Amino acid sequence: MTAADDRIRALPCWNGSIEIAPLKGGLSNESWVVTDAAGKHVARFGSDFPFHHVLREREIMVAKAAHAAGFAPEVRYAQPGVMVSAYLDARTCDAADVRADKERIAAMMRRFHAEMPRHVWGAGFMFWVFHVIRDYARTLATGSSRMAAALPGYLALADELEKVQLPLPIIFGHNDLLPANFLDDGARLWLIDFEYAGFSTAMFDLAGVASNAGMSEADSEALLATYFGEDPGPDIRRSHSAMQCASLLREAMWSMVSELHLDAPGVDYVAYTEENLARLEIALEGHRTRYGTRRP
Repeated sequence: MTAADDRIRALPCWNGSIEIAPLKGGLSNESWVVTDAAGKHVARFGSDFPFHHVLREREIMVAKAAHAAGFAPEVRYAQPGVMVSAYLDARTCDAADVRADKERIAAMMRRFHAEMPRHVWGAGFMFWVFHVIRDYARTLATGSSRMAAALPGYLALADELEKVQLPLPIIFGHNDLLPANFLDDGARLWLIDFEYAGFSTAMFDLAGVASNAGMSEADSEALLATYFGEDPGPDIRRSHSAMQCASLLREAMWSMVSELHLDAPGVDYVAYTEENLARLEIALEGHRTRYGTRRP
């Protein structure tokens, strides 16, 4: 029996004896499927990650709010460091699923952005990707990251991408829309994993969906048209293209910071960093080709 098994069995929320199986897929947290007399549940362990701006108390609050708003499974038990949610008999989406279902995802995002402010409570949290990038640069510099020499270039790029962002209404965003954070039960879509959720710009979620799913320019325009209810104009397209680059830069720097501070079983953060930097290079070349942006 492992330490995780002991910790799970000690939780007071189970109905009778339990069976435990690992749930794979997370890059920073450990999750387990737990079956008791009442059915299946997901137990998720994770501590605060101040280097990633992650506070579990806030994550639990958002998960409960997202369930109340109809977007997420029920939170059945929570205490510091652990959250137990209802298990969904649903398929975890991949990039191809997101591309194929982009209109339904755009409509869900629009509802999430509009409805979540009515359900969240407590102190507000602002997620602005360009601040996150700058703060990651500080963390990497003070932590003697292997990528320290590249940080001035990343900061200059962040400035370049931020300058073309359009002012949009503040919404409540998920801010981590990897394909695996969408679940499809055959009848509807669900959202999970709210570590980074907070008040934000819709453009970041729209860009995150597109960049993380490898959408083409045509896919991205269909996503934007569904979300905004009309064909996107040139300024929206440019802002979205730039934000996709910012999303990939943030994901790469998230991985660089994780190299310093995390050690999730089976996760190769160095490889994940290089994967996202390669995707950023491709996206940035496309962005600069389309919009004539040049390096500062």
